[in-house]
Amino acid sequence: MRVGLFVPCYVDAFHPEVGQATLELLERFGVEVDYPFDQTCCGQPMTNTGCHEESRATEELFVRNFSGYDYIVGPSGSCVNHVRHNFDAPEQTDDVRQVRARTYELVEFLHDILKVDAFPWAEFPHKVTLHNNCNALRGLNIASMTELREKQYSKPCDLLEKVKGLELVTITRPDECCGFGGTFSVFEEAVSARMGQDKARDQSRSGAEYVTSSDSSCLMHQEGCAKRLHLPTKYIHISQILNGARA
Repeated sequence: MRVGLFVPCYVDAFHPEVGQATLELLERFGVEVDYPFDQTCCGQPMTNTGCHEESRATEELFVRNFSGYDYIVGPSGSCVNHVRHNFDAPEQTDDVRQVRARTYELVEFLHDILKVDAFPWAEFPHKVTLHNNCNALRGLNIASMTELREKQYSKPCDLLEKVKGLELVTITRPDECCGFGGTFSVFEEAVSARMGQDKARDQSRSGAEYVTSSDSSCLMHQEGCAKRLHLPTKYIHISQILNGARA
């Protein structure tokens, strides 16, 4: 199995340790991982603001970088959802369709493709609550949605339950958006901040020491809100916990 590692631009800029943990975690399971050095943004910010045509060159570059891999794996449900479901600007050639179909978010790759049943190196003796990015939840179906009457499941929780010492706790409104929303936090700053504060307070009330997610973008926004509210909650990407981070 040959995997192309897709590290979103904001992860590369603000949370490179998440990309490193993702690489190390995949290699622990014997996956051959390549990192195409010419990769840039996947084009999501432009598409989110309605500039679909302007994202064409960026999306075409993504396809050139990642064509030919068995899978493309990235630690971001938001970006992966964009590649899989909104990559509409380029001509839909065989290469484009294959890249779209083979791109997976890290948690679903571990859960659905590798079918991981243990993380023997991982120990995290803390109370942890989970945040599911909206795109990962409703676009990639990484977990069931509480607003729907359907069988409850959670791929991230299935993986986290395999980590020694980790105690999962729930918040009052687990599926509520944190307000980041990419460019939404720029154009609707006040609304975004209030939503993030509500989320941070809910997380703190749960008694969780840490909040984890498969999206650093949401965690970055929530952590900023928590710090401004002087809340003690800490934030960590799920790749770091699964790769053996202790704190």
